[in-house]
Amino acid sequence: MKPIFTSNIAYRSVRDQVYEALKEQIISLSILPGTALSENEMAAEFKVSRTPIRESFVRLAQEGLVQVLPQRGTLVALIDRELVEEARFMRSQLECAIVELACQSLAEATLQQLDHNLQQQKLSLEQENVDYIFKLDQQFHALLFAGVNKTNTWNTMSLLTAHLDRSRKLRLLDNYDWQQIYEQHVEIVEAIKRKDCTTAAAIMKQHINRGQDDLAALNEKYPHYFA
Repeated sequence: MKPIFTSNIAYRSVRDQVYEALKEQIISLSILPGTALSENEMAAEFKVSRTPIRESFVRLAQEGLVQVLPQRGTLVALIDRELVEEARFMRSQLECAIVELACQSLAEATLQQLDHNLQQQKLSLEQENVDYIFKLDQQFHALLFAGVNKTNTWNTMSLLTAHLDRSRKLRLLDNYDWQQIYEQHVEIVEAIKRKDCTTAAAIMKQHINRGQDDLAALNEKYPHYFA
């Protein structure tokens, strides 16, 4: 683990930086489901006291990403299939609404950012850069929310989609071929440019829900990662 702490503590405290770094590592599966977490080891790794580690564990437990078990300590929570499906339902409803808003009005600057993101996605696919593909996918959807002034909605939703995000990263690690996902991103942007709300929403719904079959296959292949 190599967290990078910023020097501007006025904007992000050490506690927040530790929490964000730990959460990113759990969601990206750098720390696998079921892994035991030690306050002492984490404090040494991050070069901080045990206090921000302990506070981060509390926040992560509140989000369902870690479990504090008597006599066993703190463990990274297994992926909960019910929470995955609930998060997928939420994202499907919200993101279809977002692309409809985007079709009505989306700044040229945001379209340029989306185009740049797609270029980077294509390059990452060619390079089989799994971690960057995953980050770009997250960024793509965040840009859509930001482009219609719904960043707070994205941030709130993201607090509830961690189990879904982990299942999606596991799918990518299991099979890095995300060509269809990239192509759907391209189709969504093209529909937005044409102001074709019906097509944009239909592709987005298909895009979000395509992982239902993947989840069953992943659960069968990696049962030790799932609750």
